[in-house]
Amino acid sequence: MGKIAVLTNDLQSDVTSLTAERSAVIADAQPAFTGFLDEMRKRGHVVYHLQLINLPDDPNANRRADGTLPLQRGTEGAAILPAFLAEGDVVVEKTKDSGFYETEMHDLLQAAGVDTVLVTGLQTQICVQTTAADAFFRGYNVWVASDCVVSDNAADRDRSLTWLSGYCATVADSTEILDTLDAKGELPRRIPKTLP
Repeated sequence: MGKIAVLTNDLQSDVTSLTAERSAVIADAQPAFTGFLDEMRKRGHVVYHLQLINLPDDPNANRRADGTLPLQRGTEGAAILPAFLAEGDVVVEKTKDSGFYETEMHDLLQAAGVDTVLVTGLQTQICVQTTAADAFFRGYNVWVASDCVVSDNAADRDRSLTWLSGYCATVADSTEILDTLDAKGELPRRIPKTLP
């Protein structure tokens, strides 16, 4: 039996405070989200924080209204939010939405013996979805904690969770995940309902 890792996406102030709507949904999700991370740590599972860093020469990087580039390496706005960070957590830089695209994520997980990933963070329909799909392409058993993912728009989040559930991940809330883990000692691999 392999190990389980929790992956968070973009828990950084330059991302979470981008809009009033996003700040509000992050604030609503934070108690359950941080509680879930703590429970996973207590069970011996490592939390990996995917930290989005914008490169100055990236033509697709979103700039602020004044033309400045957020999420620059070493800035306060790019740092992982302290409320979600704990001793023993691992921070992994990424420069694109997926946590596996041109990062060390896969190598780190393989070295640690991880075969199951729990994907969390924001936004559900962008970074969570692409990270989960990329994990699936690499052979991981993928779970998504539905109450630990965030989107500005609830319809976008729900549509993404439906897509993930129908394609590459088991989607469940954090309570169900912890109950399953405690009862079975693992998170069972999703069996696809149909083949393409």
